[in-house]
Amino acid sequence: MLPALLTPIPGPESLALAASLRHHESRNVTHLAPGWPIFWDRAEGANVWDADGNRFLDFTSAFGVASLGHNHPGILDALHSQAARLIHAMGDVHPTPQKARLCQRLSELTFQRWDLGPGKVILGNSGSDAIEAALKTSLLHSGKPGVIAFTGAYHGLGMGAVATAGLPFFRDPFRPQLKDFATWIPYPHCFRCPFGIKEPFRLEGDPFPNCSTSCLTRIHEQISRAITQREIGCILVEPIQGRGGIVPPPRDFLPMLRRICDEEKILLIADEILTGFNRTGKLFACDHFGVAPDIICLGKALASGFPISACVGRAHIMDAWPPSTGDALHTSTFLGNPLGCAMALASLELHALPETAKQVHAQGRRLREALHTIAAPAAGNIRGAGLMLGLEITSPSGAPDTALALSTIHRALADGMILLADGPDSNVLAFTPPFCIAGEEIAFLGGHLQEYLERT
Repeated sequence: MLPALLTPIPGPESLALAASLRHHESRNVTHLAPGWPIFWDRAEGANVWDADGNRFLDFTSAFGVASLGHNHPGILDALHSQAARLIHAMGDVHPTPQKARLCQRLSELTFQRWDLGPGKVILGNSGSDAIEAALKTSLLHSGKPGVIAFTGAYHGLGMGAVATAGLPFFRDPFRPQLKDFATWIPYPHCFRCPFGIKEPFRLEGDPFPNCSTSCLTRIHEQISRAITQREIGCILVEPIQGRGGIVPPPRDFLPMLRRICDEEKILLIADEILTGFNRTGKLFACDHFGVAPDIICLGKALASGFPISACVGRAHIMDAWPPSTGDALHTSTFLGNPLGCAMALASLELHALPETAKQVHAQGRRLREALHTIAAPAAGNIRGAGLMLGLEITSPSGAPDTALALSTIHRALADGMILLADGPDSNVLAFTPPFCIAGEEIAFLGGHLQEYLERT
């Protein structure tokens, strides 16, 4: 359904709630400004209603979580059924059947599907939890503390995850408390190449660049140099960068990392917290490149709304952890919560259906076509895969135009559309809508973006 606005945005109830939040929440958390935010009251499909009864179109899936649509009936059924029986157990002492079933299903959809034998799982409560578990696993497996990460990377805000962040905004304020174990290598960004190479050749309809001997050779050289300079246990990478600006790498990038890890006997850790579960048109973004990691980190859309995540690794790698003696070395109170496990199991069954990926391909093409019809110089670059697309907003000189991107997001909210900006300069409009987004809703977005991006 298209937006239906009953009040100015934000409405009076949202304004009152924002005033309360200003007094009672840390000012670091929620951005409070004229025209921002709205307070969500309910949601369904691709629509959100705020506390004032206004109806919005959500082009974010609430940070990529509601991929299957807000309040999907199948997910709600699983939640209600489980809630009627049990809402909390003792996940690392006396767990539930749902925890065992979820770990098995995650193994089946990852390493068993890749014909690499069973996978073993550490569940968590957030994507950052999964990254922390993966980093600890790497150290236990090899005894080598070093991590190769990439510029522009975002892996969450736990202290270990922040220590690998390729976005200084998140890392620098806490540098005095961070352990120096990460080495950053340039991520191959084909619109803003760190090596000054022009945008590469693409095949028609292929979202991934087909460059790039010179670019990847330089990245390979920097990784090799880092491995000689310190003890490296793993490479941590997003198969397609999200917070860094919706950046798809060249097709040969992940295969190159796989070869390096095999040759150097180090782990390849894929952060698929955003890209996982059909977001890019494949079950996992790694599948686009024919690469299986040693560890995969999952979250966001895993349970379609419940805070749960998973670090899944090849069994012999995960067995670097010692057996639990009653006190687990890595756990949490809410690990394996039965509500989250039940919702995740229902979500995984839907994601495993072939028609789910087909829906992403179809709607992704429509969204990409709508973005390409925007006749405005500020629409500098369109990139991404499936329903994970970015529109980089640029000035006449080609520089990032942060002001125009942010004003576009504010104007869109006032017209009933929820958008976000990514990238180091917050100038990339990021589109990760629910898979059920309709053609009429995409056309509505495209028409308004044309208006917003026409410079006067």
